[in-house]
Amino acid sequence: MKAKSAKSAETLAPRWRPAPLLPREPAQDLLLVFVTAVLCFLACLSVIAVLGADRAARGWAGQLQDSATVIVRPTANETADDAAARAAETLAGVKGVSEASALEKAKAEALVEPWLGPGAKLADLPLPRLVAVELDPKAPASEADLARALKTAGVDAEIDDHRRWITEIMSSGRLARFSAAGAAALIALAAAAVIAFATHAGLAARAEIVEVLHQSGAEDGFIIALFQNRLAELATVAGVIGAAGAAAAAALLRLAGGGGGLTPVLPIAWTDLLAVLPCPLIAAAIAAVAARITAKRMIGGLP
Repeated sequence: MKAKSAKSAETLAPRWRPAPLLPREPAQDLLLVFVTAVLCFLACLSVIAVLGADRAARGWAGQLQDSATVIVRPTANETADDAAARAAETLAGVKGVSEASALEKAKAEALVEPWLGPGAKLADLPLPRLVAVELDPKAPASEADLARALKTAGVDAEIDDHRRWITEIMSSGRLARFSAAGAAALIALAAAAVIAFATHAGLAARAEIVEVLHQSGAEDGFIIALFQNRLAELATVAGVIGAAGAAAAAALLRLAGGGGGLTPVLPIAWTDLLAVLPCPLIAAAIAAVAARITAKRMIGGLP
């Protein structure tokens, strides 16, 4: 009877269980996830932005590369319109030219008006006539070919093959890529600093327990792995949240602006959303490395 009552009392009594060395702290974990998710969101947006900017730069360069502009100056014996028409006819017969057309006077004045203002008397200005030349993308005519044909026809003209503009556009594209890479690197460093601070705070809060375990012969790798795995897990969750938020924001921009995006400077494609997929893995890797280095440095200083 006594044995049965003792057994029932033992069953009803709460069993003692040791607390984990690194317990879950909802408030601190939520704050860490929030900060890391914001950093991941910004990093993903910067990657999507550079993809759009690079696409825009390559598109503009491609359009300029397949075209040329010819500035025609009339001679004493012909009008500007006649000179432009003769230049267009001459260039249309050059091998490697798909199409050549003289720009109307009204269109030429429309190109100049933003620079001089709407009140300028453009009709009184001796504006040169322009000829728009579309080149064959597979075998485009060179500037020398165009100049030779115009000289043979006796047309006084100046050729702009857009080479200077293409160089500047490609330089701008490279600058955008480097800027985005720099921004992503700074965000990664910020995330590593946040993780390192969280690891330092966690170890400092449990300094006595860690020191007892260390002096009792517990391997440093065991203690380090606790913090490394825990913070990598939180960073993975934050990476998923941040990547999903960035993908949703980019999708809204794509839907609002269509294929050209909200602006021609940043055309977003649906395939750009795939760039956020590695974010959780990268966030987990950064967190694991930062936590491991911080924990190893602190534990290594114990006697």
